[in-house]
Amino acid sequence: MSALKWQGWLVSLVCVAGLLVFAPLGLYVWAGDAPAPRPASAAAQDVRITDCRIDPASRRVTASVEAVNRFPYGGAYVVTVEFRAQAHPEPGDRGAQVLVKVPGVLPGATEHGEAVGPVWPPAQVPWCGVAAAEFDPAAASAP
Repeated sequence: MSALKWQGWLVSLVCVAGLLVFAPLGLYVWAGDAPAPRPASAAAQDVRITDCRIDPASRRVTASVEAVNRFPYGGAYVVTVEFRAQAHPEPGDRGAQVLVKVPGVLPGATEHGEAVGPVWPPAQVPWCGVAAAEFDPAAASAP
C-alpha cells in the first residue's frame, strides 16, 4: 500500500474516533442546557397557609398566605383560600372561598398575602386551607 492510502485511512479513523468522543459530549451540553419546565399545576405546592385567626374587632376570619416561587421566572400567584368549620367536611359541604393575589414574586423569593373571609360564629374554631393555586408569569411584566 502506498503512503497516501495509509494517510487517508488514518484521517478517517481519527475523524470517527473524534465523533465517538465529542458527539455524546455535545449532546450532553445541548440537552442539559435548561432545567425541565414546571407545570402550572405545581403552583399549589408553592403556597401554604401560615396563620388562621379571627379578627376580634370584626369577627371575620383571616388567613395569612405564604408563596415561595420555585419557578425559574417571576410572576404572581392567585390563591383560592377556603374557610371551614372542620378540616374534613361532609361530602358536598363547601366552605366560603376567597381569592387572594400575591404579586411580584421573584424566583426563589417568598412573599406574603392575606385573605379576609366571612364573619365567623363565636363558638367555632375556623379551619383555613388552600383550595387551589395558579401561577401567572405574565403578571411579572405587568405594571
